[in-house]
Amino acid sequence: MNNLGFGMMRLPVINQDPTAFDYKQLEQMVDAFLHAGFTYFDTSAVYHNGESQTALRRALVERHPRGSYTVATKFPSFFQPAEDKVDEIFAEQLKALGVDYADYYLLHNITTVLYDGVDGKGGSVKKTHLFEHLSKWKEEGKVRHIGFSFHSDAQLLARILKEHPEVEFVQIAFNGIDYDSQFVQAKACYDVICSYGKKVVIMEPVKGGGLAVLPKKAEEKLRQLRPDDSDASWSIRFCQSQPNVIAVLSGMSTLDQVKDNIETSLKAEPFTAEEEKAYFEAMDIYRDSAPIDRAGIEKYSGMMWKKIPVTAMMQAYAVCQIQPDQGFADDNNYFRNRIADAVHEELEEAVKSPMFLDDGRSIPKETQEAIAWLAAHSF
Repeated sequence: MNNLGFGMMRLPVINQDPTAFDYKQLEQMVDAFLHAGFTYFDTSAVYHNGESQTALRRALVERHPRGSYTVATKFPSFFQPAEDKVDEIFAEQLKALGVDYADYYLLHNITTVLYDGVDGKGGSVKKTHLFEHLSKWKEEGKVRHIGFSFHSDAQLLARILKEHPEVEFVQIAFNGIDYDSQFVQAKACYDVICSYGKKVVIMEPVKGGGLAVLPKKAEEKLRQLRPDDSDASWSIRFCQSQPNVIAVLSGMSTLDQVKDNIETSLKAEPFTAEEEKAYFEAMDIYRDSAPIDRAGIEKYSGMMWKKIPVTAMMQAYAVCQIQPDQGFADDNNYFRNRIADAVHEELEEAVKSPMFLDDGRSIPKETQEAIAWLAAHSF
């Protein structure tokens, strides 16, 4: 279970400037992580306004031997570049990182729209042959392991893995809330990955910090079993309890967070049946702290809009409202793709008024508000 990964998306900064890194603290964080025996660092071309890779180079690559760590970074698939720019972008990433090769390299944020296109006839990933480029870079020795991060449903994931058996691993959002989310489908996606014999990288184990501070009743339930463990440690350990996982990524912002995650990981033990029961009960309490609780969502059971269950949209909207960064809560990231997958429509077209349920009834006001919010925060 000692598979903690260092996510480089929420690094310490000065004066809230996302590119003004607190290098003194960041170097301490990197050193503590390596000293504890962990090696996996995850970044991308877009984190921290495109400067996360540079921060990793300065804090890690320029200060430690190449064999002492592994670097994972991602191709910005959503930029949808022309194919003659793909190799150039990749080369620029290696230069920014200061490495000759990436240990793990991913296509970033594969979705229905990027893979199939809104019309279902092929998105930019297919048109620019990104999977073929992945394989080429691996053959050239510039990448050791190839994969992709994923933000869509389990059905699409299964099809991608069938069509691209060369892929070695998939990075997915996975935590106690996303586990049975109707949009995120974390458990279903995890099961698909394992069924194809691939490895898993887990992101968002603490759901962007949302599970780091639980409601008092949820916290009390967990403290009855492990009084000294932090709220965040429960979700980290839940993810580390899953088999077949290369790394559980935590986007750490302070040295104290690094130390807490290290302590959790070094002493980590698989969940007992009692602990798992308590954890999911705590997650239910967390869900019910949203403006629309589980009972409020269930009253929409059976309703469909654009072939999407209304309960799925209400669930996504409700969870987003209790995240530290509501607009980057992950659930909203699935909305555009669910519409494209279901009815081959652009999001902007689909949400035009007037709005009706699939059975012809007027859409409930609360649901219309949820749809408007998800549309405004979808990316």
